[in-house]
Formats: sequence, structure tokens, C-alpha cells
Amino acid sequence: MPSEKQRNAARKNIKKAASAAKKKRTIAHLPKSTRTALGKQAAKVAKEKRQKKAA
Repeated sequence: MPSEKQRNAARKNIKKAASAAKKKRTIAHLPKSTRTALGKQAAKVAKEKRQKKAA
């Protein structure tokens, strides 16, 4: 089990990483093929989620 201090540090790191990703727009700088693949994967997961919800 991580200590309280470690948990707080981890939370802070996650927030920092998220804000850095937003700022740097990492996904936007990836190659077109990678972006397309990521988009397709996201669409697939979203579709599965919708179908699961409807069932």
C-alpha cells in the first residue's frame, strides 16, 4: 500500500501529465497513420460501449 504522501504525489503527477499533454497536444503531432488508427480504435470502443448499454 502506498503511503498518503505517495498517493498525493501520484495524483499531482497525473494532473501534471494531463495538463502537459493538453498543452503539447501530443496526439496532434503523431504521424497521420497513428492518429487514424487511434481514431478507429476509439470509435470501435465507443460503438461497443453503446451496444453494451442498449443490450
